Amino acid sequence: MIRSCKLLCAMVLLGAAATAQAQETGHGTVHRQHPPQDQALHEKFYSTWHMPDNPSLSCCSNADCYPTDIKYIDGRLYARRREDGRFILIPPQKVERNRDNPDGRNHLCAPPPALSPMDSVYCFALGGAT
Repeated sequence: MIRSCKLLCAMVLLGAAATAQAQETGHGTVHRQHPPQDQALHEKFYSTWHMPDNPSLSCCSNADCYPTDIKYIDGRLYARRREDGRFILIPPQKVERNRDNPDGRNHLCAPPPALSPMDSVYCFALGGAT
């Protein structure tokens, strides 16, 4: 009985430590937000952003777009989706090439995984400070 209690306590502590680490590093289900002083700047940028491969369609809005981390795997670009922390492939045609982003960071516009199990990407802007 005491042994199983110790095991359960250890599992709870490990889970809490993993959650704290996910929150500190931006992994997991922690939502990335704009600093309050940058909110209006980003709302303006997102509201006037159109899909690079279909300029008649909007990239969506502040609800779908956010700053993100990136990585390259085998020469292909991946960005971290905020809802689940998973890196998803950025199709080359979705990368903005004709407009600067407002803060030099990477920005992703994508639906949450619950709405798009196919890892859809609306738009992506590569930052200069990566």
